[in-house]
Amino acid sequence: MERVISTKGLLSLPPKPQTRPFHPLHTLRRRFPSAAACFPSPALRAHVPTSALHDFSSKERSSIPGPTAAAKPEKSHLCPGLWAERRKVPTFRAGAAIPADGASFVEEEDKPKFLGVEISTLKKIIPLGVMFFCILFNYTILRDTKDVLVVTAKGSSAEIIPFLKTWVNLPMAVGFMLLYTKLSNVLSKEALFYTVILPFIAFFGAFSFVLYPLRDAIHPTALADKLLAALGPSFLGPVAILRIWSFCLFYVMAELWGSVVISVLFWGFANQITTVEEAKEFYPLFGLGANIALIFSGRTVKYFSNLRKNLGPGVDGWAISLKGMMSIVVLLGLIICAIYWGVNKFVVNDPSLPRSDRKKKEKPKLGMNESLKVLLSSRYVRDLATLVVAYGISINLVEVTWKSKLKAQFPSPNEYSSFMGDFSTATGVATFTMMLLGRLILRKFGWGVAAMITPTVLLLTGVGFFSLILFGEPLTPLLGSLGMTPLLAAVYVGALQNIFSKSAKYSLFDPCKEMAYIPLDEEMKVKGKAAIDVVCNPLGKSGGALIQQFMILTFGSLANSTPYLGGILLVIVLAWLGAARSLDSQFSPLAKQELEKEKMLKEKVKEHLMEATKEDTDGSKGNGSVHESVSSDYSSNGSPSKQELAPESEGSSETSSSEQGSPVR
Repeated sequence: MERVISTKGLLSLPPKPQTRPFHPLHTLRRRFPSAAACFPSPALRAHVPTSALHDFSSKERSSIPGPTAAAKPEKSHLCPGLWAERRKVPTFRAGAAIPADGASFVEEEDKPKFLGVEISTLKKIIPLGVMFFCILFNYTILRDTKDVLVVTAKGSSAEIIPFLKTWVNLPMAVGFMLLYTKLSNVLSKEALFYTVILPFIAFFGAFSFVLYPLRDAIHPTALADKLLAALGPSFLGPVAILRIWSFCLFYVMAELWGSVVISVLFWGFANQITTVEEAKEFYPLFGLGANIALIFSGRTVKYFSNLRKNLGPGVDGWAISLKGMMSIVVLLGLIICAIYWGVNKFVVNDPSLPRSDRKKKEKPKLGMNESLKVLLSSRYVRDLATLVVAYGISINLVEVTWKSKLKAQFPSPNEYSSFMGDFSTATGVATFTMMLLGRLILRKFGWGVAAMITPTVLLLTGVGFFSLILFGEPLTPLLGSLGMTPLLAAVYVGALQNIFSKSAKYSLFDPCKEMAYIPLDEEMKVKGKAAIDVVCNPLGKSGGALIQQFMILTFGSLANSTPYLGGILLVIVLAWLGAARSLDSQFSPLAKQELEKEKMLKEKVKEHLMEATKEDTDGSKGNGSVHESVSSDYSSNGSPSKQELAPESEGSSETSSSEQGSPVR
């Protein structure tokens, strides 16, 4: 490379130096890298001051070790190998470009991709997707099996469910979370995961191969008969908890699998290893995958429940089906553990993969009194709370009554389980379809219509269900012509009610509920959500069970209390519709204001950018000096924002760089 040796400095040369090649020593090359090494891009060399490309003068060289080097950060940033004391500056992995003639500042090396997704991301998302599928597959099998066990057991009925949820499930859930909190303080994350999930896997395996075959020996049937004779038939539900305690334990463990393994273990692990951008892109796909798991697991339950048809007489077909289904649960549980181990071993410890920098938001811990004050102070939050409570109560009122009719129609455990398999498959198909249509409904018809679809569906199907139970006799000839009895028709209508209510809840109710928090101010948004979590969620989940317990103890049985339950359901759903309409009248104007604010903000930003671009262009045309240096603002992925570097005149290189700022900050 041609070099012009300066006339100033340590060397005395003729007043008219001649251009000749200059070859630095090997040691100097190492210490003073060439311009090509400092500025690999031709486009950059074309816009960097000429004096910066030449060898530094003796004046500059003499100042290398001293503070002057630090006073000229632009040189150390452009070519950090020139300075003895390097400054810590951001590492530009992929420069956003300093365009001159269309060439970029630093060529970004394309990361390997498959189907448009980076391989590094797929290393995390694919294992998480398989893990989530296995967890949901197990949950559907367990959910269907737990109902079969407690509802069809001898000496039990669907009346056991309200008492079981209130007096067994709720205390065990609270106790488990307290134990989990204690363990999380003393165990590592990996040890905590295995400590929690392995007891579930061991219990489900032991239940099908040990506890269920020994059920006659371990269940206190004689004691339960004495208690029932002393207390009366109204206490059939509470006594049944004691009578079939191992089945009730299975029921609670199956319920905890959904709340603990899915909500705590899986989502906690997923949030730990994924970035925000990955979560926005792939978490919705996990929701669709959950419904696919629902479809396949429903077919599996159906298959094992129908095995009895191929067995000889005297063989307990339900015991065989139970062993087959629980074997799959244990196998998939071990696969979940293996995936977790593999991700921690080969993915989490890979330094090349992006990490989640999300910090868990601290929720305010409101007491009961503070929560009630928040609810009473805002009509908006009260309406939102009514939606949450009404859904929880109404779905429980219909579900338990429907399961009592389901047992009457399908008294055999295998027949009951086979029907539940079809029910789970239909629920998965309906929910998958509704999730695809949910965005379209919200976009085309608005929040109000979307929020009222769930209570409307529940109201129409609930009226049909209770009408068939209460007034089924006059419809017997009509239903007989269709090949159905009033009981079977009530079972089918109740199934449709549950299927459409749950699919509408997942696809429309939940998104609408979360959207309703958005227009609130920050304080009310946080406090309102906390108040609803403290008061309304437990009330919604337990309210229906408490109402049913009161009705059963008052009127003697679930069948006798059916007319009153139907009336209560009608009142609750009408209140739900009224709250949704009221909330829509408040939400829509606030949402419109939010949209207008966002639109105005975008327009202001656009105008600001246009003005900045115009000034940029005028300044670069007016003179040849550097008009704008690279900004110190960085985008979310760590790359610098787009900037321009104009050519700099040779004569003012030093002055310009020191006065206007360094080319790269």
